[in-house]
Amino acid sequence: MEYCVFTEPQQGFSYDDQRVFAQAAERLGFDGYFRSDHYLRMGPGDPLPGPTDAWTTLAGLARETTRIRLGTLVSSATHRLPAVLAIQVAQVDAMSDGRVELGLGTGWFEEEHRAYGIPFPAKRFGILEEQLAVITGLWRTPVGDAFSFAGEHYTLDGAPALPKPGESPVPVIVGGGGPRRTPAVAARFATEFNIGFVPEPVVAEKFAGVRAACEDIDRDPASLKLSVALPTFTGADDAQIAARVERTGRSFADVRESEAAFAGAPDEIAAKVERLRALGATRIYFQLLDIRDLDHLAFLGTEVLPGLPR
Repeated sequence: MEYCVFTEPQQGFSYDDQRVFAQAAERLGFDGYFRSDHYLRMGPGDPLPGPTDAWTTLAGLARETTRIRLGTLVSSATHRLPAVLAIQVAQVDAMSDGRVELGLGTGWFEEEHRAYGIPFPAKRFGILEEQLAVITGLWRTPVGDAFSFAGEHYTLDGAPALPKPGESPVPVIVGGGGPRRTPAVAARFATEFNIGFVPEPVVAEKFAGVRAACEDIDRDPASLKLSVALPTFTGADDAQIAARVERTGRSFADVRESEAAFAGAPDEIAAKVERLRALGATRIYFQLLDIRDLDHLAFLGTEVLPGLPR
């Protein structure tokens, strides 16, 4: 089992906030630091200091950490051209000595696109599929050969397919709850399938769907890592947990009773992790919404993490 932290910096956190958080996560023994790829705060609240770009941030963290894995959960296919993204990820991978992972999705936050003038087509799944084909195709092309691609959305003619990432291949994460196309594209292109923010029966359903999609193309389902991401709130007692929940604008009662969150004492979180592992999960993402609450991260790392299955 692997345990990663997952953050939402667009909610009002600077690069330095993320640096301090990621370095602390590394010291505490977490396996990965992952962040969203958004440019606009969601919901009310102070938007300062403003957004940070996901891959610029990860480039900085690549040089300021040494062990922890780094990636997006997930980058939006609408934000970048696929060949440019392939170069960015390969460069950050080199800067990190091979610790980068690329999560890629269709993008969903229409208001963000309007705010920044980013095109938001009504149909985006074909864009995602072609981006995955282009990115993985560029990385797989042997040095000295060129890569060409002709699709509905992108055309590449004789791309030199450089630079190559240090990892071969860079792990690619595809996730989501779509019943047919999402598991199919994960089976074709991904090294990891992620489902987030849903209760355990839905996790089981989505894992079964992506395993079936692997079998449909004669891929061993065991070759695809399965992971779950959930909001996380823990502490020494209910009062401490409630204070952390309420700082995010949520209701403690709702979160405490939610089947789509890690909420409670260390033994409660460990029990939920065990249930998810029984469903097939081999990686967990603890979504921590207040990056400046380093005491929360420390409690998770010292009081919860040692008791989790490996």
